[in-house]
Amino acid sequence: MRRAGAGPSEADIVRLLRRLAGLDEAALARFLKGLASPVQRFLYELWAWQAHGGQGEPPGRWRQWLLQAGRGFGKTRAGAEWIQARARETPGAQIALVSATIDEAVRVMIEGPSGLLATARTGEEPLWRVSDKGFFFASGARAFLYSGEKPSRLRGPEHDFAWCDELAKWARPDSTWDMLRFGLRRGERPRAVVTTTPRPIALVKRIVGLNGTIVTRGRTIENVHLSDDYIEAVEEAYGGTTLGRQELDGELIEDLAGALWPRELIEGSRVEAGDRPLERILVGVDPPGGTDGDACGIVVCGAEDEGMGYVLADLSAAGLSPEGWARKVAGAAEAWRAHLVVAEANNGGKMVAAVLRGANVSLPIRLVHASEGKAARAEPVAALFESGRVKLAGRFPELEDELAGLCRGGAYQGPGRSPDRADAMVWALTELMLGRGPRGPRIRML
Repeated sequence: MRRAGAGPSEADIVRLLRRLAGLDEAALARFLKGLASPVQRFLYELWAWQAHGGQGEPPGRWRQWLLQAGRGFGKTRAGAEWIQARARETPGAQIALVSATIDEAVRVMIEGPSGLLATARTGEEPLWRVSDKGFFFASGARAFLYSGEKPSRLRGPEHDFAWCDELAKWARPDSTWDMLRFGLRRGERPRAVVTTTPRPIALVKRIVGLNGTIVTRGRTIENVHLSDDYIEAVEEAYGGTTLGRQELDGELIEDLAGALWPRELIEGSRVEAGDRPLERILVGVDPPGGTDGDACGIVVCGAEDEGMGYVLADLSAAGLSPEGWARKVAGAAEAWRAHLVVAEANNGGKMVAAVLRGANVSLPIRLVHASEGKAARAEPVAALFESGRVKLAGRFPELEDELAGLCRGGAYQGPGRSPDRADAMVWALTELMLGRGPRGPRIRML
């Protein structure tokens, strides 16, 4: 409870600002114009009302806050503002600032446009002492810089709080984290914030699994302060790719042990769209066993006369009736001027053919039966990718996730209950590249 005569708290001010947000622009401008200059400046520097979703400190009692988000999301600003808040409320606090290197800590965490110098409020006048890499807050709190290159420097010092930036880039992540955690024992609630673009290193997964960890994920596009031009440019260049999903969408994407399609292989198999003379075009179909959520895998593949194969489109859809997915297959065959539909017939072969015929699929239909497990069927097709004979003509995130979940000699470990899209692709490419499909020239835009 505030003592009598005390001014409003920051929480009170934030509540007021949120009420003011309901005013029209003219009324809000008049209100702000009537405020004294120091008050205007205070409001401008108050972080609590500026933070977009994911940048604000999570509620509850936690020990580690992992802010795992895409480039440009505002991770650095969130980390700096969290440290500023802890320094203001805990005079005399000892704080660790850990980055990949000391130079990066200075450039980003201290002197960067969203670093501690930039986020200090008017009148706070912190002292940055380059000689001993110490940052001294107006409250008396002190912060010192450490790097992921030299964990031993964290052996001994005790801290109330820590800010770990781009942990996935640290040269010696596990030992650096361990030394930091041993010394994070001052005060009543020692805590650490970790701001990083996700990379599939063991330490990130370990922190996620710790008791007391809160994970916040975010995408680049969520930062309303980024220009539309920048968002459009990076989405055009990287949207849907593994790199884009990691660096822009903040997803933690990792390879499974024994994956038939490691992420590096998937990215290395991608080509740009263009006009190519395709001798054969097939639609692979993996029909669902029902309408309870499984997708009907529908993947279009083509091959050049020289023997190079391409994945052209993933048109898979879930929750459709047999007539619904059959019409979608028919539409794909017509749009791509396909020579053949290859459909798995394990879930009622004659029914599959009858449904496709009923949807007006007039081109040849070849029914194939699965006598091996999904991974075993996929291995020869994965070998085609490895040898460079098959390319992905575009970006197919859902299909690619299923491919990455197929592992040698093991159960499927990707999203969903079954790799329906991957199955459809495997059937099409097996027929196209390893079988003898009907021939005839086609010119298609990939």
